[in-house]
Amino acid sequence: MATMIALPRPPFFMILFLIVLLPSTCRSADPDPLQDFCVANLNASISVNGFPCKPVSEVKSDDFFFDGLSKEGNTTNIFGSKATRADVLAFPGLNTLGLSMNRVDFAPGGLNPPHTHPRATEAGVIIEGKLLVGFVTTTNVLHSKVLEAGEMFVIPRGLVHFQLNVGEGKAVSLTAFNSQLPGAVILPFTLFGSTPSIPNDVLTKAFQVDENVINDIKSKFAS
Repeated sequence: MATMIALPRPPFFMILFLIVLLPSTCRSADPDPLQDFCVANLNASISVNGFPCKPVSEVKSDDFFFDGLSKEGNTTNIFGSKATRADVLAFPGLNTLGLSMNRVDFAPGGLNPPHTHPRATEAGVIIEGKLLVGFVTTTNVLHSKVLEAGEMFVIPRGLVHFQLNVGEGKAVSLTAFNSQLPGAVILPFTLFGSTPSIPNDVLTKAFQVDENVINDIKSKFAS
């Protein structure tokens, strides 16, 4: 008769930990849709994590098409760049689909300033011109490269990154995100143009500069 070997039972809290943790590690983007589509009702009175669906009877073919990225952005601003967003707020047909896009136009010398996307990884391709693309890791390592038309880049979710036009003419890039609403934290505006303003004591100590410098920068980014 074969001898039965009793294996030790895993502790209860280890089982509970695996039940809770493992599913969460698989969710790297917006939740999966449960129907063919859910065109966002941007005027709904209820608030959810996302947008409720427009009634199917009101959905039209135009809800699934968007021409905003065909138009050149106005780059006459302090940075010389303009991001045209095709997220759920501009293109409601993206609701629940877990993706969106941007077009970024650059004047000569234009900068897409340091920023983060808290809810998405970004992948982009240079359409025209020459861009220096870079991001900084959480250990303060800069990864950067000059890219030309047809070359791609990827920015891990949440990391600070930028693009600078280093070519002689204008430049254009198209980017994609694994979120219908990736969000953008643009550091100059976040730090120096918030409402109410971040106290000068915080900024002077953080940047190790005189208060007059902080006030001068704030005047450029005032809301």
